[in-house]
Amino acid sequence: MGVLQDKLLALYRSRWLVFVAAMWLQSCAGIGYLFGSISPIIKRSLNYNQKQVAMLGVAKDLGDCVGFITGVLCEILPIWGALLVGACLNLFGYGWVWLVVTGSVPTLPLWAMCALIFVGTNGETYFNTVSLVSCVQNFPKSRGPVVGILKGFAGLSGAILTQIYAIFHSPDHASLLFMVAVGPSLVGIGLMFFVRPVGGHRQVRPSDEKSFTFVYGVCLLLAAYLMGVMIVQDLVPLNEIVITMFTAILFMILLIPIVIPISLVSSPDQRPIEEETLLPEQQNSEPGQSQQYSDEVILSELEEEKPKEVDLLPALERRKRIAQLQSKLLQAAAKGAVRVKRRKGPHRGEDFTLTQALIKADFWLIFISMVLGSGSGLTVIDNVGQISQSLGYHNMHIFVSMISIWNFLGRVGGGYISEIVVRDHVYPRPIALAVFQLIMTIGHVFIAMGWPGAMYVGTLLVGLGYGAHWAIVPATASELFGLRNFGALYNFITLANPVGTLVFSSLIASRIYDSEAEKQARDGHRDNRGIGSFMFGSINAGQPLKCEGSICFFLTSIIMAGLCIVASGLCIILVFRTKIVYANLYGKSSSSRLR
Repeated sequence: MGVLQDKLLALYRSRWLVFVAAMWLQSCAGIGYLFGSISPIIKRSLNYNQKQVAMLGVAKDLGDCVGFITGVLCEILPIWGALLVGACLNLFGYGWVWLVVTGSVPTLPLWAMCALIFVGTNGETYFNTVSLVSCVQNFPKSRGPVVGILKGFAGLSGAILTQIYAIFHSPDHASLLFMVAVGPSLVGIGLMFFVRPVGGHRQVRPSDEKSFTFVYGVCLLLAAYLMGVMIVQDLVPLNEIVITMFTAILFMILLIPIVIPISLVSSPDQRPIEEETLLPEQQNSEPGQSQQYSDEVILSELEEEKPKEVDLLPALERRKRIAQLQSKLLQAAAKGAVRVKRRKGPHRGEDFTLTQALIKADFWLIFISMVLGSGSGLTVIDNVGQISQSLGYHNMHIFVSMISIWNFLGRVGGGYISEIVVRDHVYPRPIALAVFQLIMTIGHVFIAMGWPGAMYVGTLLVGLGYGAHWAIVPATASELFGLRNFGALYNFITLANPVGTLVFSSLIASRIYDSEAEKQARDGHRDNRGIGSFMFGSINAGQPLKCEGSICFFLTSIIMAGLCIVASGLCIILVFRTKIVYANLYGKSSSSRLR
């Protein structure tokens, strides 16, 4: 009985169990990506025009990205308390929206609906922040894969929730809102005691790389399965039993990663702590002591006393020699032989506060690039329902699911590819983001032209590019500005989403859409202008204006394509500015890499 209890306790403390639980939490933490399916329901029920729907979208993006309060509460509250707050916010916000849409409570003004959307979506910031902060601290040597996988599951949650919704799909489409209000809240409450930091930097194992490869395989299997199920459901009418079987298999695939922590706990101890045994004993005493030690005691004499040949040693041996020299300098400083000098501020690669990061050009290059790239991608995600309807597609849910899947693969792939860039080629991570932003440019052009099948290609490329942002940018920020205040830095960077959609969706896309819809309502006849194919019908009195044809989003998509090119250029500038940083972080260490 004692052995079993020890195994269960070891499993509970395993960083891989935390990682798997965080994946499950993130699987329902991307409720904002369902806005493309929710917005037509709200628009039809409350008789909104596209500009009003765009305002709801901006409120959703603000709720999804304004995480300052989240960061403060995560510092004050225990991790489980933060998740509980997030679950309650989600239930309150979207639950009330469901009551309004179904007519169970009186209709609210637009500003109140925006507030409810904001509150409901803000709940997922708690899920995201807790998952990322916990797992990045548990896997400090694998930031790219960890961030990419976790953000990937958040992006895939739209497709996962859509498939779950198919089980109890009813003529009342407002039931989707009910599921969004209740489902994530229950999952967050159920996992609130599992997702937390567990001192994972002490659990490094030689098998970690194989474990990550296994997780990547599960991710690909999950994406392929959802894509296949989605295509089958779109082409062939299925009964409830088959749909339930498809959903049950989905849950089984989601459960597969649990074999990693179970197998690690069950297998004989492989002497996991490889990295820490090479560090001085003082740094190995308590979790977090090493970080505090290196932050608070900075000796400029270390660089002066360090022999040049130390830089030519392998990474682990170099850290060992530097730590020994630092210890000697501290002893000398205590005796008065060396005068300790402190820097005025951190350098790239060290721990910044948010205030210190805000005065750095590198931080603003990252942020503005996110506004242009991620903001344009999220505009497509938020309006995918209207875009597909304007191009003559009747089943908008297929494109919501598709862009969710590509978003997922972009996040997983972005983390994997950028990790190869920095680990194997010792090149700045933002170069991968620049390539993905150029891929997004092509996707925007396809959507603009409205060619047959363009929505399939456009959602694929935009989804991949948008998803890559959320794997590459957080990892880049943690490398350039440190892990100590990563939560605050991450939550500020996420403001790029609402800033981007405020410009692209509210000020540009919605105005162009409503303008074209008014023209079509006045004309009331079929019109061909040489840009794609157009279908115009009469607008019934009392119904919201509807725009049809590629002209509805043509100019918006062309503008976003151009700004994605600008974003790529900003990333190239960041690459040249940070070459030395990445050379110091990853240079001469490929032969002794550790997960």
